[in-house]
Amino acid sequence: MIIAANLKTNLTRVQTGEYIANLETFLQTSGVKQDVYIFPAISSLDSFQTSACVGAQNCYPTKNGAFTGEIGVDHLDEFGIKTILIGHSERRHILGETKEQIAAKFEYFKKLGYTIVYCVGEPLEKREAGEAVMMEYIDAQYKGIDTAYEKLIIAYEPVWAIGTGLTPSSEDIKNIHTKLKEKSNAPLLYGGSVKVNNAKEIMALENVDGVLVGSAALHVEDFAQMIADAQHLES
Repeated sequence: MIIAANLKTNLTRVQTGEYIANLETFLQTSGVKQDVYIFPAISSLDSFQTSACVGAQNCYPTKNGAFTGEIGVDHLDEFGIKTILIGHSERRHILGETKEQIAAKFEYFKKLGYTIVYCVGEPLEKREAGEAVMMEYIDAQYKGIDTAYEKLIIAYEPVWAIGTGLTPSSEDIKNIHTKLKEKSNAPLLYGGSVKVNNAKEIMALENVDGVLVGSAALHVEDFAQMIADAQHLES
């Protein structure tokens, strides 16, 4: 099972170092066999000593160059990072990344052999418009994406559930994960108001291969508990 923490625009480099050190202590003492991913803020990347996989929340599809405010692959290479989050709803809906830009970014990092956690999901108005409209909206996010890429992980995140405390019902999650599994054999994570008190229930659902956790992962003790829950489910 895959348990991933997207730390978003939180935790300084020092705080991230402390977080990862505490997490590593837990991983080593608990004999965890799950796949654990951490996506720190860009300015908090470092050469962390951890058995978890550290990835980037974003990177411009370039080695380096004149792209003010962005980082390139050179900056990820400095820390040995070969994993990236692409298509997160906050980059789509807040920062305005288009489908074309996202597909181009996917292709760029695929060619470099990166592990890609690719996010798909729908806003509330699409869900309320009915299943056909919702699935058409999600289907469009797969265009230009190689769903057979061997280092692909897909994360389904209902946009309306992110950071709101709202979550779809277990039946809703199971149903849409079943539909999305028909599109790709890649591991399929659920993300959207995953919390320490609901993660185990979500991870136990059919076709849920793990979780992508946002703000609820900011406390390392809570994130560690979710990892322990995954370990228990697979024991």
